[in-house]
Amino acid sequence: MSTFDDLVAEAAAAPVAGWDFSWLDGRATEQRPSWGYHRLVAERMAWAHAALDVQTGGGELLAGVPRRPPLTVATEGWPPNIAAATRLLHPLGTAVVAAADTDPLPFGDGAFDLVVSRHPVSADWEEIARVLAPDGTYLSQEVGPASVFEVVEFFLGPQSRESRGSRDPERARRAAQAAGLEVVDLRSEELHTAFFDVGAVVYFLRKVVWMVPGFTVDAYLDRLRAMHDHIGREGSFTATTTRFLIEARRPGRP
Repeated sequence: MSTFDDLVAEAAAAPVAGWDFSWLDGRATEQRPSWGYHRLVAERMAWAHAALDVQTGGGELLAGVPRRPPLTVATEGWPPNIAAATRLLHPLGTAVVAAADTDPLPFGDGAFDLVVSRHPVSADWEEIARVLAPDGTYLSQEVGPASVFEVVEFFLGPQSRESRGSRDPERARRAAQAAGLEVVDLRSEELHTAFFDVGAVVYFLRKVVWMVPGFTVDAYLDRLRAMHDHIGREGSFTATTTRFLIEARRPGRP
């Protein structure tokens, strides 16, 4: 049985570029939403002529789509992910454009009939509406309110009501509508994530950097030891994961 020091050291040394969580196989589990986001994206990619994946991470979603449009582009802002996505997607004929999450999308008006984004840090609805062609579709799976906050609050303490509700699906609906889009689907689910060793928690927090901003092993060593003890007693640390699916359409020309 691995010691606390061994588990933490292993996770601290693991590469975290891209959006592939296979390192956690056998060490953590996460329920997937019932709607099957990958399948929905693949269905819409099959009829699209020009598609954009915003905040692609390491490009894993696009790489797994069996049929991509003739013009497919991805954006990404984190340098390690830009490199990972480029290595994965360029051989498939998909360009990766470096663009910070807060920058305007570097494309012309009405450039895409399909825009997708899985777990964006935030959605710039004005920019999404701008780059969508008339009758174009935006399809996104987003992290919902207070997702995995049992982990967040274990390390940071109780969070404010504003922080817990900051990713409200209804707020996303209102923002999409304010940008001139018609929301045609909005669904949310509460799921569960379980961590089976403290190394899995370290890896998760190193990869999903906005959960505990500034996380390092040294800064949170005492809390990590407490987490290790909790998992030893209970067998796992379980948290509630929230996800929502939003699909919005830009109205066509009269």
